[in-house]
Amino acid sequence: MAASEGRVRVAILDDYQNVALTLADWSSVESRAAIDVYNDTIHDEDALVERLAKYEIICAMRERTKFNRALLDRLPNLKYIATTGMKNRGIDIGYATEKGIVVSGTTGGGSSTVEHIWALILAAAREIPREHDSIRRANPQWQTVVPFGLQGKTLGLVGLGRLGSKVAEIAKVFDMHVVAWSPHLTEARAAEHGVQLAKSKHDLFKASDIVSVQMVLSEETRGMITGEDLRMMQPTAIFVNTSRGPLVDETALVDVLSKGKIRCAALDVYDVEPLPLDHPLRRLDNVVLSPHNGYVNDTSYEAWYKETVENIVAYLDGKPQRILS
Repeated sequence: MAASEGRVRVAILDDYQNVALTLADWSSVESRAAIDVYNDTIHDEDALVERLAKYEIICAMRERTKFNRALLDRLPNLKYIATTGMKNRGIDIGYATEKGIVVSGTTGGGSSTVEHIWALILAAAREIPREHDSIRRANPQWQTVVPFGLQGKTLGLVGLGRLGSKVAEIAKVFDMHVVAWSPHLTEARAAEHGVQLAKSKHDLFKASDIVSVQMVLSEETRGMITGEDLRMMQPTAIFVNTSRGPLVDETALVDVLSKGKIRCAALDVYDVEPLPLDHPLRRLDNVVLSPHNGYVNDTSYEAWYKETVENIVAYLDGKPQRILS
């Protein structure tokens, strides 16, 4: 949709599935502003500035496009950012506020990440992608692999917060033993969720049949999963990451996978997103890959875009709401 001159201009970014305008009623915005929708993510700052310099209002989908100081300084017309969720670590909200740029978030939608964590674990353990491809290719061999049973296995959780504790609950349904570790996790907190506290991160990686990461990315946690950690895993183990790519040494992960040092990795997040077309992870057989879908579902999108429309209208009325600080 092309914006017309002389009106407030709105950019909806990173609408990968081209659904933003269909999942909410944007008529209250369209009557007062011109909207452009973009379905790709640009990482080059110069190209991003060229695209966004004309907009007063930008709608950000989570952390797909990053708004750091350097970019904010180069967007002279930007006055308002409407992001999905009430947190967005891809936006320097403090600096935006200093520059007089208002940032609002959305409260609705909940989270589907726990569903996606288990979808990846089960897909990897049951070898569903491999067998699916075999059947689709009309392979005359009916069964090609032996799935990995969960009963009695050990699930290691790096992080036992809101997500990790829910993942632990579901693991018990499969009669799994659950251990957990994070830098500040206590034995009391682990016991509260019926989980054993690992003595150390290294002990968790050595003892676990499946390791799942549920940590927030920060300067303290960036790169916290090292090559040494990954090399300590059992050759039959599965590594799962649905949190953020930079938590893990991605080069080391590719190395252990390419050498068959672990059974499989099930990944929803990467250092660079979208994952580059020539990335080595795309060429490995022992991976289950999804395109950062952990927080994506129809109900979340409907709630987020509905509140985004409400936020933009409130801003246009001079009464911004759900302001982030």
